[in-house]
Amino acid sequence: MRLNKYIAHHTKYSRREADRLIEAGEVTIDRKTVTAFSHDVQPDEKIEIKGRLLHPRKTGDVTMIVYNKPKGVLVTKKDDRGRTTLYHKLPGKFRHFTPIGRLDFASEGLLLLTDAPEVADIYMHSQLPRTYNLKIDMPVSEAMLTAMKEGLVLEDARAGAHAKSGITSMTFAPFQAFEFRGQTGKYAKLRVTITEGKNRELRRFFAHFGAEVVDLKRVAYGDIELNNLPTNKTRYFTQKEYDSLHAYIKKVRKEGKKSRDIKA
Repeated sequence: MRLNKYIAHHTKYSRREADRLIEAGEVTIDRKTVTAFSHDVQPDEKIEIKGRLLHPRKTGDVTMIVYNKPKGVLVTKKDDRGRTTLYHKLPGKFRHFTPIGRLDFASEGLLLLTDAPEVADIYMHSQLPRTYNLKIDMPVSEAMLTAMKEGLVLEDARAGAHAKSGITSMTFAPFQAFEFRGQTGKYAKLRVTITEGKNRELRRFFAHFGAEVVDLKRVAYGDIELNNLPTNKTRYFTQKEYDSLHAYIKKVRKEGKKSRDIKA
């Protein structure tokens, strides 16, 4: 693993902060200063940061929390427009936690955070199901139902995207599940489950059919459910949820090792 990534995975420092520490000569390996971010860390190497030995994090050391994000909160460290961010809302003891994926400014609901960046990376790149309750401003059409069942490829997926997004095309996998939950006037309510977390994926999907997503709330991520957690509140994982997490991480690492063995 690259040195900067290794530091970020095993300490409270972010990748950028790790880069700055390395660049400043604050990191040594076996008592020798290293300034190469890309150094490949070996299991027997002793890494020190500002003279203090880095102790690799064990899987059992991971802390996970569930946060019920309100609308109007950005999932980012800082905002150049001075808007409210996740870290304005979280208690101070969670300020160094890494969010797993994002919910956009207008979305709400379940957001997982961890003090282990490696776990965040594994979860963000997983195909664990994400379940959302949403409301759109038109009835569900046959074309929407077909695309939810069969998937959709858009060369132009800019509708529904953030104005500054550089992503212009997108492939949508078939939804894992979807449920029509009622119609009120021109508004339709659905519960959908997808296995990817692409940039404003659901907003782009429905915008292709001329529909605006007016409410979007994530209610589950993998087997973690929001349930009755109040808005803007956090909770720690239960022991059952930690057991499931450790089993999943072990599975991913095992599959990764098999893949590397095959390539070798």
